[in-house]
Amino acid sequence: MGKFGFIGLGSQGAPMARRMLDAGLDVVLWARRAQTLASFSDTAATVADSVEALAREVDYCAVCVVDDAGVEDICGQLLGAMRAGACIVVHSTVNPALCQSLAERAAERGIDLLDAPVSGGGPAAAEGRLTVMVGGDPAVAQRAQAVFETFAGTIVHLGDIGAGQTAKLVNNTLMAANLAVAHHALETAGRLGIDADAFARLVGASSGHSFSFDVRARMSAPTDFRHGAQLLAKDVRLLGEAVGGDEHYRHLSETANRFLDAALQA
Repeated sequence: MGKFGFIGLGSQGAPMARRMLDAGLDVVLWARRAQTLASFSDTAATVADSVEALAREVDYCAVCVVDDAGVEDICGQLLGAMRAGACIVVHSTVNPALCQSLAERAAERGIDLLDAPVSGGGPAAAEGRLTVMVGGDPAVAQRAQAVFETFAGTIVHLGDIGAGQTAKLVNNTLMAANLAVAHHALETAGRLGIDADAFARLVGASSGHSFSFDVRARMSAPTDFRHGAQLLAKDVRLLGEAVGGDEHYRHLSETANRFLDAALQA
Protein backbone atom coordinates (compact mmCIF):
# COMPACT_ATOMS: atom_id res chain seq x y z
CA MET A 1 0.00 0.00 0.00
CA GLY A 2 1.56 3.24 -1.15
CA LYS A 3 -0.88 6.01 -0.20
CA PHE A 4 -3.51 6.03 2.52
CA GLY A 5 -6.73 8.03 2.40
CA PHE A 6 -8.69 9.17 5.45
CA ILE A 7 -12.25 10.52 5.38
CA GLY A 8 -14.08 11.49 8.55
CA LEU A 9 -11.90 13.87 10.54
CA GLY A 10 -14.10 14.24 13.59
CA SER A 11 -13.17 14.08 17.26
CA GLN A 12 -11.97 10.49 16.89
CA GLY A 13 -11.00 10.36 13.21
CA ALA A 14 -8.73 13.40 13.30
CA PRO A 15 -6.33 12.01 15.92
CA MET A 16 -6.37 8.64 14.13
CA ALA A 17 -5.27 10.32 10.90
CA ARG A 18 -2.61 12.30 12.75
CA ARG A 19 -1.23 9.11 14.31
CA MET A 20 -0.96 7.62 10.82
CA LEU A 21 0.93 10.71 9.65
CA ASP A 22 3.19 10.67 12.70
CA ALA A 23 4.07 7.06 11.86
CA GLY A 24 5.34 8.20 8.48
CA LEU A 25 2.45 7.03 6.30
CA ASP A 26 1.70 9.00 3.12
CA VAL A 27 -1.82 10.21 3.94
CA VAL A 28 -4.34 11.96 1.67
CA LEU A 29 -7.28 13.72 3.35
CA TRP A 30 -10.67 14.92 2.23
CA ALA A 31 -13.29 16.85 4.19
CA ARG A 32 -16.38 18.86 3.28
CA ARG A 33 -15.25 21.88 5.30
CA ALA A 34 -11.92 23.63 4.82
CA GLN A 35 -11.67 24.42 8.55
CA THR A 36 -11.64 20.69 9.30
CA LEU A 37 -8.38 20.40 7.36
CA ALA A 38 -6.76 23.46 8.95
CA SER A 39 -5.44 21.49 11.92
CA PHE A 40 -3.37 19.36 9.52
CA SER A 41 -1.49 22.30 8.01
CA ASP A 42 1.55 21.45 10.14
CA THR A 43 1.69 17.86 8.83
CA ALA A 44 2.85 16.16 5.64
CA ALA A 45 -0.74 15.32 4.67
CA THR A 46 -1.94 16.14 1.19
CA VAL A 47 -5.53 17.20 0.50
CA ALA A 48 -7.81 15.96 -2.28
CA ASP A 49 -10.49 18.24 -3.70
CA SER A 50 -13.09 15.45 -3.93
CA VAL A 51 -13.75 11.92 -2.72
CA GLU A 52 -13.23 10.64 -6.26
CA ALA A 53 -9.88 12.41 -6.57
CA LEU A 54 -8.74 10.85 -3.29
CA ALA A 55 -9.98 7.43 -4.44
CA ARG A 56 -7.93 7.58 -7.63
CA GLU A 57 -4.79 8.42 -5.67
CA VAL A 58 -4.79 5.94 -2.76
CA ASP A 59 -4.44 2.19 -2.25
CA TYR A 60 -6.19 2.22 1.14
CA CYS A 61 -8.90 4.44 2.56
CA ALA A 62 -10.17 4.67 6.13
CA VAL A 63 -13.76 5.88 6.53
CA CYS A 64 -14.79 7.31 9.91
CA VAL A 65 -17.95 9.30 9.17
CA VAL A 66 -20.94 9.51 11.49
CA ASP A 67 -23.71 7.19 10.31
CA ASP A 68 -25.00 4.59 7.85
CA ALA A 69 -26.05 7.16 5.26
CA GLY A 70 -22.63 8.82 5.36
CA VAL A 71 -20.78 5.50 5.08
CA GLU A 72 -22.92 4.39 2.15
CA ASP A 73 -22.43 7.71 0.36
CA ILE A 74 -18.64 7.90 0.85
CA CYS A 75 -18.03 4.23 0.10
CA GLY A 76 -20.17 4.45 -3.01
CA GLN A 77 -17.99 7.28 -4.31
CA LEU A 78 -14.80 5.42 -3.39
CA LEU A 79 -15.93 2.23 -5.11
CA GLY A 80 -16.59 4.12 -8.30
CA ALA A 81 -13.01 5.37 -8.55
CA MET A 82 -10.57 3.15 -6.59
CA ARG A 83 -8.45 0.69 -8.53
CA ALA A 84 -8.62 -3.08 -8.16
CA GLY A 85 -6.49 -4.37 -5.29
CA ALA A 86 -7.24 -1.36 -3.09
CA CYS A 87 -8.75 -1.61 0.39
CA ILE A 88 -11.51 0.31 2.19
CA VAL A 89 -11.75 0.13 5.99
CA VAL A 90 -14.97 1.26 7.68
CA HIS A 91 -14.17 2.57 11.17
CA SER A 92 -17.66 4.04 11.67
CA THR A 93 -20.20 2.19 13.81
CA VAL A 94 -23.02 1.14 11.47
CA ASN A 95 -25.41 -1.71 10.71
CA PRO A 96 -23.44 -4.92 10.01
CA ALA A 97 -25.68 -5.60 7.00
CA LEU A 98 -24.48 -2.37 5.38
CA CYS A 99 -20.86 -3.51 5.60
CA GLN A 100 -21.80 -6.87 4.14
CA SER A 101 -23.55 -5.19 1.23
CA LEU A 102 -20.65 -2.80 0.61
CA ALA A 103 -18.17 -5.69 0.73
CA GLU A 104 -20.14 -7.51 -1.98
CA ARG A 105 -20.11 -4.40 -4.16
CA ALA A 106 -16.38 -3.94 -3.49
CA ALA A 107 -15.60 -7.54 -4.44
CA GLU A 108 -17.24 -7.02 -7.84
CA ARG A 109 -14.60 -4.37 -8.52
CA GLY A 110 -11.70 -6.35 -7.06
CA ILE A 111 -11.55 -4.10 -3.99
CA ASP A 112 -11.22 -5.39 -0.42
CA LEU A 113 -13.38 -4.03 2.41
CA LEU A 114 -13.07 -4.49 6.16
CA ASP A 115 -15.37 -3.35 8.91
CA ALA A 116 -13.26 -2.14 11.81
CA PRO A 117 -15.19 0.04 14.26
CA VAL A 118 -13.12 1.62 17.01
CA SER A 119 -13.69 2.29 20.68
CA GLY A 120 -12.00 4.62 23.14
CA GLY A 121 -12.67 8.16 21.97
CA GLY A 122 -10.43 11.02 20.90
CA PRO A 123 -7.97 10.94 23.80
CA ALA A 124 -7.31 7.21 23.32
CA ALA A 125 -6.86 7.78 19.59
CA ALA A 126 -4.33 10.54 20.21
CA GLU A 127 -2.40 8.25 22.58
CA GLY A 128 -2.54 5.19 20.29
CA ARG A 129 -4.78 3.25 22.68
CA LEU A 130 -7.93 2.64 20.63
CA THR A 131 -9.57 -0.76 20.44
CA VAL A 132 -10.24 -1.96 16.87
CA MET A 133 -12.85 -4.66 16.23
CA VAL A 134 -12.20 -6.20 12.82
CA GLY A 135 -14.47 -8.17 10.52
CA GLY A 136 -13.50 -9.52 7.11
CA ASP A 137 -10.94 -11.63 5.30
CA PRO A 138 -8.12 -12.50 7.75
CA ALA A 139 -5.48 -11.97 5.06
CA VAL A 140 -6.80 -8.47 4.33
CA ALA A 141 -6.97 -7.74 8.06
CA GLN A 142 -3.34 -8.79 8.38
CA ARG A 143 -2.37 -6.37 5.61
CA ALA A 144 -4.13 -3.56 7.49
CA GLN A 145 -2.62 -4.49 10.86
CA ALA A 146 0.32 -2.11 10.59
CA VAL A 147 -2.06 0.80 9.92
CA PHE A 148 -4.25 -0.12 12.89
CA GLU A 149 -1.18 -0.29 15.12
CA THR A 150 -0.47 3.39 14.54
CA PHE A 151 -3.52 4.36 16.62
CA ALA A 152 -4.63 1.21 18.47
CA GLY A 153 -3.53 -0.67 21.55
CA THR A 154 -5.92 -3.61 21.11
CA ILE A 155 -6.82 -5.14 17.74
CA VAL A 156 -9.15 -8.15 17.61
CA HIS A 157 -10.24 -10.00 14.47
CA LEU A 158 -13.75 -11.30 15.18
CA GLY A 159 -14.86 -13.11 12.04
CA ASP A 160 -16.37 -12.43 8.64
CA ILE A 161 -17.38 -9.02 7.34
CA GLY A 162 -19.85 -7.40 9.76
CA ALA A 163 -18.49 -9.23 12.80
CA GLY A 164 -16.59 -6.17 13.98
CA GLN A 165 -19.74 -4.07 13.88
CA THR A 166 -21.81 -6.75 15.61
CA ALA A 167 -19.27 -7.16 18.40
CA LYS A 168 -19.14 -3.41 19.01
CA LEU A 169 -22.93 -3.14 19.12
CA VAL A 170 -23.16 -5.98 21.66
CA ASN A 171 -20.36 -4.43 23.72
CA ASN A 172 -21.99 -1.00 23.77
CA THR A 173 -25.39 -2.43 24.62
CA LEU A 174 -23.73 -4.30 27.47
CA MET A 175 -22.16 -1.07 28.68
CA ALA A 176 -25.56 0.64 28.69
CA ALA A 177 -27.06 -2.29 30.62
CA ASN A 178 -24.19 -2.12 33.11
CA LEU A 179 -24.83 1.61 33.52
CA ALA A 180 -28.43 0.78 34.40
CA VAL A 181 -27.35 -1.78 37.01
CA ALA A 182 -24.80 0.66 38.47
CA HIS A 183 -27.44 3.40 38.60
CA HIS A 184 -29.86 1.19 40.51
CA ALA A 185 -27.10 0.11 42.90
CA LEU A 186 -26.11 3.71 43.67
CA GLU A 187 -29.75 4.74 44.14
CA THR A 188 -30.41 1.78 46.44
CA ALA A 189 -27.35 2.52 48.56
CA GLY A 190 -28.33 6.19 48.81
CA ARG A 191 -31.87 5.42 49.90
CA LEU A 192 -30.46 3.22 52.64
CA GLY A 193 -28.44 6.16 53.95
CA ILE A 194 -25.01 5.28 52.54
CA ASP A 195 -22.87 8.20 51.41
CA ALA A 196 -22.45 8.11 47.62
CA ASP A 197 -18.72 8.93 47.59
CA ALA A 198 -17.97 6.36 50.30
CA PHE A 199 -19.96 3.73 48.43
CA ALA A 200 -18.13 4.50 45.19
CA ARG A 201 -14.78 4.03 46.95
CA LEU A 202 -15.97 0.73 48.40
CA VAL A 203 -17.21 -0.67 45.08
CA GLY A 204 -14.02 0.52 43.38
CA ALA A 205 -12.11 -1.99 45.50
CA SER A 206 -14.75 -4.72 45.60
CA SER A 207 -16.35 -7.46 43.50
CA GLY A 208 -19.13 -5.20 42.19
CA HIS A 209 -16.68 -2.92 40.43
CA SER A 210 -16.96 -2.24 36.68
CA PHE A 211 -16.02 0.42 34.16
CA SER A 212 -19.68 1.40 33.86
CA PHE A 213 -19.97 1.79 37.64
CA ASP A 214 -17.10 4.30 37.57
CA VAL A 215 -18.78 6.22 34.76
CA ARG A 216 -22.13 6.37 36.58
CA ALA A 217 -20.51 7.22 39.94
CA ARG A 218 -19.00 10.38 38.40
CA MET A 219 -22.45 11.68 37.41
CA SER A 220 -24.72 13.74 39.61
CA ALA A 221 -27.67 12.43 37.56
CA PRO A 222 -28.19 10.24 34.45
CA THR A 223 -28.89 13.35 32.36
CA ASP A 224 -25.21 14.29 32.75
CA PHE A 225 -24.60 11.48 30.25
CA ARG A 226 -27.00 12.79 27.60
CA HIS A 227 -24.48 12.93 24.72
CA GLY A 228 -23.05 9.49 25.44
CA ALA A 229 -26.56 8.10 25.86
CA GLN A 230 -27.52 9.32 22.39
CA LEU A 231 -24.63 7.33 20.90
CA LEU A 232 -25.36 4.22 22.95
CA ALA A 233 -29.07 4.38 22.13
CA LYS A 234 -28.19 4.32 18.43
CA ASP A 235 -26.05 1.21 18.98
CA VAL A 236 -28.78 -0.54 20.97
CA ARG A 237 -31.19 0.16 18.11
CA LEU A 238 -28.74 -1.07 15.46
CA LEU A 239 -28.16 -4.28 17.39
CA GLY A 240 -31.91 -4.85 17.52
CA GLU A 241 -32.09 -4.43 13.74
CA ALA A 242 -29.31 -6.99 13.36
CA VAL A 243 -30.71 -9.70 15.66
CA GLY A 244 -34.47 -9.25 15.24
CA GLY A 245 -36.64 -10.67 18.01
CA ASP A 246 -33.93 -12.52 19.91
CA GLU A 247 -34.93 -13.19 23.54
CA HIS A 248 -31.47 -12.48 24.95
CA TYR A 249 -31.31 -9.15 23.11
CA ARG A 250 -34.73 -8.23 24.51
CA HIS A 251 -33.57 -8.76 28.08
CA LEU A 252 -30.31 -6.91 27.45
CA SER A 253 -31.94 -3.96 25.67
CA GLU A 254 -34.70 -3.59 28.26
CA THR A 255 -32.06 -3.20 30.96
CA ALA A 256 -29.96 -0.85 28.83
CA ASN A 257 -32.93 1.35 27.94
CA ARG A 258 -33.89 1.85 31.58
CA PHE A 259 -30.77 3.95 32.00
CA LEU A 260 -30.73 5.46 28.50
CA ASP A 261 -34.33 6.67 28.81
CA ALA A 262 -33.46 8.37 32.10
CA ALA A 263 -30.37 9.97 30.57
CA LEU A 264 -32.29 11.28 27.56
CA GLN A 265 -35.35 12.61 29.36
CA ALA A 266 -36.20 16.25 28.75
